[in-house]
Amino acid sequence: MRVLCVFPAAMPSSSRPPACLALVALFLAQLLHLSFSSHAGDRRPLPVDRAPGLKEKTLILLDVSTKNPVRTVSENFLSLQLDPSVIQDGWLDFLSSKRLVTLARGLSPAFLRFGGKRTDFLQFQNLRNPAKSRGGPGPDYYLKNYEDDIVRSDVALDKQKGCKIAQHPDVMLELQREKAAQMHLVLLKEQFSNTYSNLILTEPNNYRTIHGRAVNGSQLGKDYIQLKSLLQPIRIYSRASLYGPNIGRPRKNVIALLDGFMKVAGSTVDAVTWQHCSIDGRVVKVMDFLKTRLLDTLSDQIRKIQKVVNTYTPGKKIWLEGMVTTSAGGTNNLSDSYAAGFLWLNTLGMLANQGIDVVIRHSFFDHGYNHLVDQNFNPLPDYWLSLLYKRLIGPKVLAVHVAGLQRKPRPGRVIRDKLRIYAHCTNPHNHNYVRGSITLFIINLHRSRKKIKLAGTLRDKLVHQYLLQPYGQEGLKSKSVQLNGQPLVMVDDGTLPELKPRPLRAGRTLVIPPVTMGFYVVKNVNALACRYR
Repeated sequence: MRVLCVFPAAMPSSSRPPACLALVALFLAQLLHLSFSSHAGDRRPLPVDRAPGLKEKTLILLDVSTKNPVRTVSENFLSLQLDPSVIQDGWLDFLSSKRLVTLARGLSPAFLRFGGKRTDFLQFQNLRNPAKSRGGPGPDYYLKNYEDDIVRSDVALDKQKGCKIAQHPDVMLELQREKAAQMHLVLLKEQFSNTYSNLILTEPNNYRTIHGRAVNGSQLGKDYIQLKSLLQPIRIYSRASLYGPNIGRPRKNVIALLDGFMKVAGSTVDAVTWQHCSIDGRVVKVMDFLKTRLLDTLSDQIRKIQKVVNTYTPGKKIWLEGMVTTSAGGTNNLSDSYAAGFLWLNTLGMLANQGIDVVIRHSFFDHGYNHLVDQNFNPLPDYWLSLLYKRLIGPKVLAVHVAGLQRKPRPGRVIRDKLRIYAHCTNPHNHNYVRGSITLFIINLHRSRKKIKLAGTLRDKLVHQYLLQPYGQEGLKSKSVQLNGQPLVMVDDGTLPELKPRPLRAGRTLVIPPVTMGFYVVKNVNALACRYR
């Protein structure tokens, strides 16, 4: 209720119109009545009215289309990457750590991409028994030998040094730190000397820059066709999937390369792959992760890729491989902080919403600061964010309808949303929720809280809240997070903690704190799109 009463500045209080005083008295009485009736049991004071000239807070109405999904992505949508440096730098032993295995298992199911810059210098040779190679045996012979090696390695796994080390965390961590220090020196030497060994073909669009030679898209497409023909006669690879060309940011030259590749070999690959980096890690600041302009650059790149792909192979699946939030290995206390999660969660929502089938995060465990698990085997904020996403988000994407966010555009001004809302069917493998439930994940970049009223099919439904906030004194730079007010840490026995929701009363307005992100499971919606696979 709003009362408008104008008092002339020169009029004394005793001469104010009685009718106006009556309106004010009536308004105060109603306000007092509302404060007792609607806040029974809640002793918090009513919000103070804003001063004239300030914008009032808007109640946002939210509904979701539940009949049909707008997209369906892979069940392995959020997948992981490991760099070959784990072999060259001697980190492979540490992958047998019970703690790392537990963290990796939490993000299953997923694809595991073994790739990165070191792949450019990775060669495959079967040296288990060099004498077997004499006489030039065919590929099937090597393949059988390879399969035998896998069996032998499984049998001998418990005898390896890595498993013994994994039983002694203190010794393991000390060795890990030594490996990290050694590897850092190697990387610096390679970076400043600009010399590498075992020079072979790298990423096509970057080959010209590094080595002064170029491979065009048509030639690359012919190479993929030849690779496919070489794989088909080999029994285990005859039905293997092939992915490429793994291009970089879709600028003019890269788009030309992709166009030539798709024209020649578009039908050869099972999915078109590309890479994306959002921010230059050498100049990144904490507030960069909150800039909507940077959050939206990915959307334009997706459209450019899709335009070329659909020209030659409409409907072909597209994967984003090697996704990193910041380049140059990331920045300490930024790329591995709570703030980086805004960019990561928005990337997940945007990619699924625009039909990208799989996104592969670089990397799960490695050097640098873009990883999900640090060098001491502690999960970072992006890991907990990914874990919640895996537990709660299903592959079916739903359309979101929002009222109350519209603002009148100005000439020459682009309006970018600081409140991002995405909706999916709840993960059907999560037995805590029946089929037909819906999960929202919401990013609030505003410096004020936002109120969201669930409407339509979501009205008066029970909601489970999973609110992620930074933990500790570092704020947005914190490397620890809390879920619904409780810090997230691994249990002493090396297992993952229980992710407990905060139940909200049916029909209650969602209050999204400023500069936070969270998941909200709307229970028992009975959404038709989510009831069946």
